Amino acid sequence: MVQNIDELFKELIEVKLHNEDDFLKVRETLTRIGVAPKKDKILYQSCHILHKQGRYAIVHFKQMFLLDGKNSDFSEDDRARLNTIANLLEEWGLVEIVNPAKTVSPVAPLNQIKIITHKEKPEWQLVAKYTFGKNIQRKE
Repeated sequence: MVQNIDELFKELIEVKLHNEDDFLKVRETLTRIGVAPKKDKILYQSCHILHKQGRYAIVHFKQMFLLDGKNSDFSEDDRARLNTIANLLEEWGLVEIVNPAKTVSPVAPLNQIKIITHKEKPEWQLVAKYTFGKNIQRKE
C-alpha cells in the first residue's frame, strides 16, 4: 500500500499542466483515446489524469484499480500504451512530463491505440472502465 504522495508519484507518470484549465482539456482528450474493437464504434478509455495534493499524473485505468486496493493485471502492453499516450499528450502541448525517461520504453505502436477526433465523438460510444470515487474497496 502506498504510504505517502511522494511514494505514489514515483510509480506514476507525473505531469505538469501549463495552467489550471488544462486539467479539463486533458481529461476530455483522454476520453477519446483508447482501444476499440474493429467492428463496433465503441472506444474503451485507457488512461485518466489523476490530481492529488496539487500534483498530476497520467495513469492507466488498471493502475487506478491497484491504487484502490483491487486486483488488476496491469501488463507490459498496458504500460506501453500508457507511455505512448503520455508522450502524445506532451507532443500535443497539453502536459509536460516531469520525468521523460519513464516514458521512453516500452511504447506501443500507434496502430494499437485509437484516437477519436472531437468532431467524431458523437458517432462513438465512449466507455470508461474506471470511474473516480466509485471503485474504492472498503475494509470493514
